[in-house]
Amino acid sequence: MSRPRIRPPLAGAVALALATTFGLTTAAAQADEVNQIINGDFSNGTAPWWGTPNINLDASSGALCANVPGDTLNAWDVIIGQNDIPLIEGESYTFSFTASATEPVSIRALVQEPVEPWRTQLDQRAFLGPEEQRFEYVFTSNADWDDAQVAFQIGGSDVPWTFCVDDVALLGGAEPPVYVPDTGPRVRVNQVGYLPHGPKKATVVTDATEALTWELADSGGTVVASGQTEPYGPESSSGLNVHTVDFSSYTTSGSGYTLTVDGETSHPFDIDESAYEELRVDALSFYYPQRSGIEILDSIAPGYGRAAGHVGVPPNQGDTDVPCAPGTCDYSLDVSGGWYDAGDHGKYVVNGGISVHQLMNIYERAQRAETAQPDKLGDSTLRLPETGNGVPDVLDEARWEMEFLLSMQVPEGEPLAGMAHHKIHDEQWTGLPLLPANDPQPRYLQPPSTAATLNLAATAAQCARVFQPYDADFAAECLEAAETAWDAAKAHPAVYAPAFGEGGGPYNDNNVTDEFYWAAAELFLTTGAQEYRDAVTSSPLHTDDEEVFRDGGFDWGWTAPLARIQLATIPNDLADRDRVRDSVVAAADGYLANVESSPWGLSYKPGNGVFVWGSNSAVLNTMVVMAVAFDLTGDTKYRDGVLEGMDYIFGRNALNQSYVTGYGEKDSRNQHSRWYAHQLDPRLPNPPKGTLAGGPNSDASTWDPKAQSTLTGCAPQMCYIDDIESWATNELTINWNAPLSWIASFIADQDDAGGGSEDPEEPVEDTEPPTAPTGLKATGVTTDSATVSWNAATDNVGVVGYELVLQHTDTLAPLGTTTQTSYQLEGLRPGQTYTFWVYAYDAAGNRSPSAKVTFTTEEEDEQPTGSCTVSYTTSDWPGGFTASVVLTNTGTTPWNGWTLGFTFPSGQRVTQGWSATWVQTGDQVTATSMSWNSSVAPGQSVTIGFNGSWTGSNTRPAEFTVNGGSCSVA
Repeated sequence: MSRPRIRPPLAGAVALALATTFGLTTAAAQADEVNQIINGDFSNGTAPWWGTPNINLDASSGALCANVPGDTLNAWDVIIGQNDIPLIEGESYTFSFTASATEPVSIRALVQEPVEPWRTQLDQRAFLGPEEQRFEYVFTSNADWDDAQVAFQIGGSDVPWTFCVDDVALLGGAEPPVYVPDTGPRVRVNQVGYLPHGPKKATVVTDATEALTWELADSGGTVVASGQTEPYGPESSSGLNVHTVDFSSYTTSGSGYTLTVDGETSHPFDIDESAYEELRVDALSFYYPQRSGIEILDSIAPGYGRAAGHVGVPPNQGDTDVPCAPGTCDYSLDVSGGWYDAGDHGKYVVNGGISVHQLMNIYERAQRAETAQPDKLGDSTLRLPETGNGVPDVLDEARWEMEFLLSMQVPEGEPLAGMAHHKIHDEQWTGLPLLPANDPQPRYLQPPSTAATLNLAATAAQCARVFQPYDADFAAECLEAAETAWDAAKAHPAVYAPAFGEGGGPYNDNNVTDEFYWAAAELFLTTGAQEYRDAVTSSPLHTDDEEVFRDGGFDWGWTAPLARIQLATIPNDLADRDRVRDSVVAAADGYLANVESSPWGLSYKPGNGVFVWGSNSAVLNTMVVMAVAFDLTGDTKYRDGVLEGMDYIFGRNALNQSYVTGYGEKDSRNQHSRWYAHQLDPRLPNPPKGTLAGGPNSDASTWDPKAQSTLTGCAPQMCYIDDIESWATNELTINWNAPLSWIASFIADQDDAGGGSEDPEEPVEDTEPPTAPTGLKATGVTTDSATVSWNAATDNVGVVGYELVLQHTDTLAPLGTTTQTSYQLEGLRPGQTYTFWVYAYDAAGNRSPSAKVTFTTEEEDEQPTGSCTVSYTTSDWPGGFTASVVLTNTGTTPWNGWTLGFTFPSGQRVTQGWSATWVQTGDQVTATSMSWNSSVAPGQSVTIGFNGSWTGSNTRPAEFTVNGGSCSVA
């Protein structure tokens, strides 16, 4: 979720200083139609109006005019105002004026405090052009003020222009403004579509207490189905009396269906098994125009092309050399790239962490879930510049953020080395609208935090796993960063971000037990190391199901469920994995019960009844848990719960509002953003299609001024307004689009929601393991490779894949999983005996008995002595070290596969290695080439490395061999 923010001053200190230079007479506070504005028609010149020093006021034309300079960035850079306006608490006022501009511009009209914190009674945007326009706004004062300030903020234009205003009036005695949202027809449906064989439900707002007749009509108006509603009665989250409609038995595909009940006809909708295919692409393609540090190409994202943000082109100060916030450290980092977090220009590790995790997890699910369609998430499936590079596009997008997260790690040699800076953002809040390339603010690295460090450890460990097949070097970089971050977090377990700040959201979190649990789980799943296994099983959260799975699912501040989900779905040998999987299913049962008891199909049911900031992400993340339960059990009740949950997001809610831009008849399109700001400047776009709005927020303590003036007394579901100024209800964020992308991909995989358990009320537990693979054999054995193949295993439900393990001497090395019935082994050592093990597993996690085959690689002629050089360097710390090893082929023939050998002289141990297969027996160590670095031509080198532990001393090995031949030591 996003977070409460402190927003920028609405006038600025310069306005206060100017206002105090005038000897102004304070009129008595009034509630009648006497104008509270002095000289609002400018018949007496310009006094007592004032302007900022960069303009001159001129009333010679009968209106107040000013030449506004160009190249101003914020609205408050140029202000015209009047002070000492009296207001009475509870009184309603009409504020009006006539204005024009020589250029099309957006200005800000304010009635506010003249001093910090610049609280407002009125904050409105007016779009001006050459023709005079009359503007009129009504507000109710929430305080007695005798010194309110009226201000026109007119800065923020690239070009100079002339502003003229006349007939300014502030009159009491107005009718109090009443906000009545336009909720459209009283029949609320999923405005996008239903799957033919999935649930199809709707909600009717009505005062009726008896059942009503419903009729389903096709696009031609022909009634194709009918039935009776089920009265529900008063519903607390909406404040409405409702009935429900269930037309699930109708399964004919088509478009333009409508539902009519009680004299009202719904918005149109489709019944289509491919209803979510487009959303899968749009929700994930949202991230490209959200990127920092790169030009956004209109050819890729039509309508969203813009210059690269924060690359140091004036007025931008750039992210390529960002210093620490004053007084916190004395270095700077290149932290360019990554995603802008929300509608501002900040970048945050904790919010980036959960976001990039869910994108990488979309890829992970596609490789393992029985209903997944991995080809739909492959290369060239999204709108981004890296398409066509042989890497799944979802991973290309994730890498853009992952590289930024890696760059936020504190360098070696610095205090808190290995930790991650919490965030990077502007010194002060910027105004709206403001394109990223035009942001002039200084930017600073905010101090490291334990929460950010553990987010880095978790996501970098996951990165090492998912990128290994595509870029082993990057995977190794991620793993090294993850383990370094883990060690740093253990050394500094209670470094917390402050709960305040300027220029960026705080993202404060003083409970990091959940982040420790999540990071340990990801590191264990990637490495299998005992240290991380112990950290998982010793965490108090590992067995506290009630604490882990809360009513809001999970978010950036509560990541423990991510650990459970990963441990349940990623193959591993955790002793209590069955219990872990059961805990996820039990949590899904709780969220599913909410769906079934809600007349809106709503899985989110906060215990205190308060919808939080970003409630839509809570809705979606509870749906993620249900989707995982479906993947684990195959029980369609969980899938149906997810489908029904999306009905709420797409319009089956109290406001009849689709919260996804470009989807539905009434969609959110004015989300809070500095560059998707069409509401403020028609020359700018709305957010991209597939952008999720934060949604209802009934926590009034977090409201922005727009919400405060509009939503008082709202029922929780009603506490939303599609307005760019309402960041508390209508922001967009990377961590809200992440679960939307996850769920959209999940549903798009369910092309036909039929099948599964025949009785949805009685889940069928699959406890039968698959049969063992048969016919396992090794063929094509060479000095460094072999092909193993087997006959497909069988299962009562279906085999999902095969887990692979390779044994050499007494060491077992997991190779991961495959859905194929063959596997190519590479990087083997000549003349060595290997045993290959394969297990089949199904969607419920049942594993078959093993099958194994043993073979010996061919011998290879030894390289002549002296045909290699080895450089061995280490970076040491107490009890541990990182070694970098460079092998150079100094001979005359290429290495087609190589094995490095050496002996530790002081009892050191290899704890984790990269760019080679590392095996240690006693003090003897071997490192065998990978498929991608096995060929080394004469004169070329290959670099490998490992992390190790030591006690007493870390003496370097005296001798190194490559393929049995002794090497020179550099």
